[in-house]
Amino acid sequence: MRISMVSEHASPLAALGGVDAGGQNVHVAALSTALSRRGHHVTVYTRRDAADLPARVRIMPRLEVVHVDAGPAKHVPKDELLPFMGKLADGIAKDWGSRRPDVVHGHFWMSGLASLDAARRGDSGLHVPMVQTFHALGTVKRRHQGSQDTSPAEREWLEPYVGRAADRIIATCSDEVFELKAMGINTGKISIAPCGVDLDLFSATGDSEARPRTYRILSVGRLVPRKGVDLVIQALPLLRAAGFDDVELLIVGGEGDAAVTGADPEGSRLMALAEELGVANQVSLRGQLPREVMPGILRSADAVVCTPWYEPFGIVPLEAMACGVPVVAAAVGGLRDTVVDRKTGLHVPPKDPEAIAAAVAELLGAPGLRSDLGKAGEKRARSRYSWDRVAAESEKAYQQAMAGNAASRELEHMKGAAL
Repeated sequence: MRISMVSEHASPLAALGGVDAGGQNVHVAALSTALSRRGHHVTVYTRRDAADLPARVRIMPRLEVVHVDAGPAKHVPKDELLPFMGKLADGIAKDWGSRRPDVVHGHFWMSGLASLDAARRGDSGLHVPMVQTFHALGTVKRRHQGSQDTSPAEREWLEPYVGRAADRIIATCSDEVFELKAMGINTGKISIAPCGVDLDLFSATGDSEARPRTYRILSVGRLVPRKGVDLVIQALPLLRAAGFDDVELLIVGGEGDAAVTGADPEGSRLMALAEELGVANQVSLRGQLPREVMPGILRSADAVVCTPWYEPFGIVPLEAMACGVPVVAAAVGGLRDTVVDRKTGLHVPPKDPEAIAAAVAELLGAPGLRSDLGKAGEKRARSRYSWDRVAAESEKAYQQAMAGNAASRELEHMKGAAL
């Protein structure tokens, strides 16, 4: 199969390079790699965001990245990229030429617009089957962030259009299916294929980073308010009151030392909160780190705490589980699928520092429970979330999109013949 991936703001090269990767970068890189290893030819189209980037980068014999000129060749915040999607579609269609792919897979709603635009060009009237993964939905973002949502206003109607126009949608969790249904999208064309985890990198065996205190809890991710890291800081005084005063909260993400200078606003806010609560000496802000050092850091923790307001999926819990570390997870979005309450971790209500403290205290006070949850989490990650399995499930969605597209063409042919 010839597969085109479109990821307008999240290049897989960032994931392969390390510290600048977000969840979508990792997802596109890992899925594309797994599909190419399964014998498919994959081309990833992304926007050129630096002038010195080559036009094409060959990653593997059947996998390459194409940088398309669409807007200025510099970093542009993703919520400001909508005006350049037509140019992105131009570049994709030009690169396809007369040899169009078997399927195009859009990642994020704006990539979906460019994918649909490119897929429907051509003199024959036939379009390339189009599959869409949203990664995050504007309806959910608006619900939780309100006036702080920086998405363009057009997202409110363009995102549902992408969902209705796509031949197939790959949702990453069951919660997303309900959200898509509420947007008026036919659930009959939705498949579920979760994010995966790199099981060669993340495993329970290997060295662990030394830690300065008796206990360590870990928070990993971009430092933005919706990730709820402040809730974990608020739990530290409650843990101290419960008898767990020698606890380090290690935060991986953000700009590290920049929090001290104010260059990282969210990091600065978190450290100011820790000072206010008298727990600053228990909080370590590490900044962004290369992925290859993360397994040792994960293995050093007694628990990984993931307490966002909402989360479309969340790769960090999978990485923790693969390393045999129990997860305290807010019972929101995709975390309800990946982390099984009382089996691989503990669920807590969203925005509840008291519940976070109680869950962490339970784990710190019960080494046997930590071990049991960690072992079960590792087993679950390895049995259900390998990228090869995710790639196989994505293949099925591609085949369904192609079959549905072929059936539509046959129906149109029959109508034409009848006329």
